[in-house]
Amino acid sequence: MSFTTTILRWFQENGRSLPWRETRDSYAIWLSEIILQQTRIEQGKPYWERFLRRWHTVEELAAASEDEVLREWQGLGYYSRARNLHYAAKQIVAMGGFPTTLEGIKSLKGIGDYTAAAIGSIAFNIPAAVVDGNVYRVLARHYGIDTPINTSGGKKEFTALAQELLLPALDREGMGAGLFNQAMMDFGAIQCTPSSPLCTTCPLQETCVALREGRIEQLPVKRKTLKIKERHLTYIYIRCKGMTAIHRRPEGDIWQGLYEPWLTEAVPSEAVMLCHNVKHVLTHRILYADFFLWEPEERPVLPDDYIWIHEGDIDQYGIPRLIEILFKELDR
Repeated sequence: MSFTTTILRWFQENGRSLPWRETRDSYAIWLSEIILQQTRIEQGKPYWERFLRRWHTVEELAAASEDEVLREWQGLGYYSRARNLHYAAKQIVAMGGFPTTLEGIKSLKGIGDYTAAAIGSIAFNIPAAVVDGNVYRVLARHYGIDTPINTSGGKKEFTALAQELLLPALDREGMGAGLFNQAMMDFGAIQCTPSSPLCTTCPLQETCVALREGRIEQLPVKRKTLKIKERHLTYIYIRCKGMTAIHRRPEGDIWQGLYEPWLTEAVPSEAVMLCHNVKHVLTHRILYADFFLWEPEERPVLPDDYIWIHEGDIDQYGIPRLIEILFKELDR
């Protein structure tokens, strides 16, 4: 039995039941793919459902404000995804509908090769193979490939192989490309997992090079890249006659477009420390935050980009996850 047939049969019996797989609506599929970038399914699913409840169509999403979209996205992290989603919604409306070609899908803000292949294959049966972490792992292990997956050569090699394996699936009821791509993703997520893969029950065990050569833990190979940086932040929550001050984070830095309390290195002597060195991990940096409460009699002079709002209105503004964590200290 061929690799492709084996994967498709496994998927038929073991594939995950997910709501965005029960539709061919390109809007719903695109939304799921953007939300699930760097997000676990169990975390992303409620956001997908909430977005669809609030904005039933791409036209409604495009008509929303960026603040509304960021607020709905709050807690998912990687907020550039939300901004790109909103921008792409406007692109789609301007196009007169969701693009139905791979190049058209790639032209949307925030969509690269993988996401375009996933959306295109699932929504329109475009014969484009997806290559993500799951696919890299399955192919590297099964075929014994030790080319680093995070190099241009590795990407080309694995993409070509995945594309070759997808082709035999194309004659399956007009949606074979999407089925194969979903099968590969699920096989890597459920069967050929990063650690402790289920090799003893794997339908590919007889042809798996890594299993035969005892290299399961060594594959796939990834070349070491950039060093994690640390950053220290000091926040002051100002409480003055029921009001507090926040500002919107600028472009070119983390959390662009989200709001935060006063960020400063000059802590007033009357301020009370609520927590120290709260650790928060991002992709390429580790943040450490100190959080103070200051309750002055009169509003202090702050930089021009700070605005004063009622404390009870803070939920109307999109804030980063770290700020959410810090704000919990105010209620203790």
